[in-house]
Amino acid sequence: MKIELLKIEDLIPYHNNPRVNDPAVDYVASSIAEFGFKVPIVIDKDNVIVAGHTRLKAAIKLKLKELPCIRATDLTDAQIKAFRIADNKTNEFAEWDFAKLDIELEELEDFDYDFGFDEKGKSMGNEEPEIEFSEELLEEHNFIVLYFDNSIDWLQAETLFDIKTKTEKREQKSMQSSGIGRVLNGALALNKIIKNED
Repeated sequence: MKIELLKIEDLIPYHNNPRVNDPAVDYVASSIAEFGFKVPIVIDKDNVIVAGHTRLKAAIKLKLKELPCIRATDLTDAQIKAFRIADNKTNEFAEWDFAKLDIELEELEDFDYDFGFDEKGKSMGNEEPEIEFSEELLEEHNFIVLYFDNSIDWLQAETLFDIKTKTEKREQKSMQSSGIGRVLNGALALNKIIKNED
């Protein structure tokens, strides 16, 4: 890959960029100021940005004059459109291992880095919903709660797992229970299960 240094005013943002990136600009600018511009901007033959709109905005904020760029001359127009979407979408499928993340963040406590995490290591703005669990589980077990934001996904899960509606509680109400629970996005979990079955 050949890296070109282009003047920042020669770079053209894609007019129909579907990613809303303004909330990330300050964090990216801080990263560039600390570590340098380490990830080149991807452009097409006409200097239109394929990937790197947030980095461009951060560079403008930092008043940089030139940016390293890679020209995607090997991609068709359709591939460029697809790559622009894929570059932004694929990171949404990754998750944090918060136990490992906490270790890394603790080792950086003496340094003034702001990654946009709260004190628990969970990304601010993406916190899991607070769910109030019943204390009357009536048996000792671990559990996963799937939440759905639409009835279609719920009906699909209900059919796939043969879920029965609980209409009555057990008579042994004196039994105590304990367990470890986790709340997951039901639609994503369902898609992974279906994909694995295929």
